[in-house]
Amino acid sequence: MNSAYHRRVAFPSELGNSTSRQLQDSSPTLVIPVGSTEQHGPHLPLDTDTRIATAVADALVEGLRAVDDRYLTGPAIAYGASGEHEAFAGTVSIGTPVLAKLLVEFARSACRWAGRLVFVNGHGGNVEALRQAVALLRYEGRDAGWCSCTVSNADAHAGHTETSVLLHISPALVRADRRVPGNRAPLSELMPDMIRGGVAAVSSLGVLGDPTTATAEEGRKIFAEMVDACVNRVSRWAPDQEGMLR
Repeated sequence: MNSAYHRRVAFPSELGNSTSRQLQDSSPTLVIPVGSTEQHGPHLPLDTDTRIATAVADALVEGLRAVDDRYLTGPAIAYGASGEHEAFAGTVSIGTPVLAKLLVEFARSACRWAGRLVFVNGHGGNVEALRQAVALLRYEGRDAGWCSCTVSNADAHAGHTETSVLLHISPALVRADRRVPGNRAPLSELMPDMIRGGVAAVSSLGVLGDPTTATAEEGRKIFAEMVDACVNRVSRWAPDQEGMLR
């Protein structure tokens, strides 16, 4: 046996920067951001959902490591179920069945050394895949759960909410001069047309909401609410039958 390999070393906070030796016999909680690569109007980057999920996951781990240092974040899963955005250039969707299978196989492998797995979701279109995948993982006996980066009174897509958060976490990537109000009708009213024709059927800009009202200060508050909600859910660890953390 190589004693240098098995000697305990400082526990890392990021999977990608870790070595196998650092994780040996540690049984950590692995936190994985799940996002998308999809249009976010003329003013936000394609990786908006992934960027938000990653920032929330990093803050979640930072907060929980004060109690237990065996939390670490993994590289994000950056493609999701984004079929409703495929009329817009730049969108890459792998669909619900493929995403669900990816999450299952990812977790089956990671749970060979991780004691617990948390998916932090940044895109609403991924929810069905997460439900299917994590329900199966829990049925198989794996300690997995998921939570979403949601807040109260949020608009639907690339509007006030997401633009504010990006102004807080990645201000250089917000094209402020291209912010234009989109369709501000309630999502419940838009959904029938969106089911038939995607987001393009209700907004030629790809925006659902009003990004012109967004501010970095609002983004700081919204982001803090996202992080606090996820910290509370992971700390309680009360997953429902589909693995969603309550």
